Amino acid sequence: MYEILNDHIETLGLQGRGNKYMSIYHKVIGDGYPIVMLHGWTLDHQVMLNAMEPLFEKRSGWKRIYIDLPGMGHSKPQPSIQNSDDVLEAILRLLDEIIPDQQFIVCGNSYGGYIARGIVRSRKETVRGLLLMAPLTIPEFDERVVPQKTVLKRDSDLISHLSSEEADEFCSMGIVQGKTEWERFRDEILLPSKQTNYEFVNNIRQNGYGFTFDISSKLEYPTLIITGRQDNVVGYHDAWRLLEDYPRATFAVLDMAGHNLQIEQTDVFNSLVHNWLNRLESENFRMV
Repeated sequence: MYEILNDHIETLGLQGRGNKYMSIYHKVIGDGYPIVMLHGWTLDHQVMLNAMEPLFEKRSGWKRIYIDLPGMGHSKPQPSIQNSDDVLEAILRLLDEIIPDQQFIVCGNSYGGYIARGIVRSRKETVRGLLLMAPLTIPEFDERVVPQKTVLKRDSDLISHLSSEEADEFCSMGIVQGKTEWERFRDEILLPSKQTNYEFVNNIRQNGYGFTFDISSKLEYPTLIITGRQDNVVGYHDAWRLLEDYPRATFAVLDMAGHNLQIEQTDVFNSLVHNWLNRLESENFRMV
């Protein structure tokens, strides 16, 4: 369905860590202006690929780079990576290797949004746009402002035919619990999460899930922040304060949408991202 140009596992040397090595899997689709995609905690690149690739079916000139974060998907866990600072460093080194000194766009979902903001801070001179989907902004759950769990649409017959594990996982996050939502949740979230090395990621959670530095950083380029009104994982309230950093940002709060807003409100998500891509194309392609 999609034109696959490259499927890579990059082995990169990490300086300052005893010269240890790591492998980061990434998939490259298309050619042109680089746009980097970062998935959420314990998932893999498929959640971003399925959300974003339909938006490029009628767009040319974009090089989409889908990354599996360390210890997730096809990327192996590495002892040299102990916290989110190390995760960020690993991604920055990958980008320095595959798109050296190039301007690029960065997109992040949930924890991937947290890493994306770290990239913006660290690569101010080359980042030219930002998309945050249900972004993690406050690492400690108890410090977040989130709405109470609610379900707005439920297919009880469907739920009754799922295994207890499937039903528990789906219902714990699903605001819209229908057949289409279940199938995408299963394929993009539940199944990929089973590939995660939980010993490795739990170590990161314990040693430093939050950055050790302030990642607030101004970005004067087209930005899109999409949140779910019923998102009981990261909420929408805490992301509002990010607007101070992004004078060119559109901020959206979607009704009937939880943490997996791109699955539960696909049409609205697509419209917002198309608008953002149009803004980027009108500005960035003149600067290449």
